[in-house]
Amino acid sequence: MANFSRLEVVEVMKQTGLVPLFYNSDIEVSKKVIKAVYDGGARLLEFTARGDFAHEVFGELNKYVVKELPGMIMGVGSVTDAASASRFMALGANFIVTPVLREDIALVCNRRKVAWSPGCGSLTEICRAEELGCEVVKLFPGGIYGPDFVKAIRGPQPWTSIMPTGGVSPTKENLEGWFKAGVTCVGMGSKLIAKNAEGNYDLDKITSDTKNAMDIIKTLRG
Repeated sequence: MANFSRLEVVEVMKQTGLVPLFYNSDIEVSKKVIKAVYDGGARLLEFTARGDFAHEVFGELNKYVVKELPGMIMGVGSVTDAASASRFMALGANFIVTPVLREDIALVCNRRKVAWSPGCGSLTEICRAEELGCEVVKLFPGGIYGPDFVKAIRGPQPWTSIMPTGGVSPTKENLEGWFKAGVTCVGMGSKLIAKNAEGNYDLDKITSDTKNAMDIIKTLRG
């Protein structure tokens, strides 16, 4: 069962403006990375479940987060079908993110009142997602569409909440383009949670970059 309602999840997305994305099959490594973004001020994390037995890793991570990181909202991304969405929700996922618009996923998430963000790439898909109850639409791959696409969408649809993922980096220039265009929040993966030359995660840098990104977002919002 989710620990946070769909409206609580959406509100934190709006408040913080940042959803880090991360996957690693090693539970202990994953705990350290999640703690690093948490220490940087992030209060949501999308666990991009792309590996074998990813549900087992997520289940253990979510238990850790509930016990050790109060207020941290764990969700799952790269979900491609309703059965997978149901499995992760049974393990406590508070939101579900998909690479494409899938109506079967919308149904199972709505049934449990769990927030879901489908990957959309056209106004038609965005409209359909909203008709299906989506609060925050994922623009994917964001780097291909860019801030001008967001600005164009929000012209006729100022009520639409958009989260670009892919092509987002923790720099002032990049974030300024997105937030001035009117995004609600951004999803950020490898450009925020990067590895060093030795192939290890630099936890201090992850914390620092997370904090800096959130400070930039706060400033841009005034």
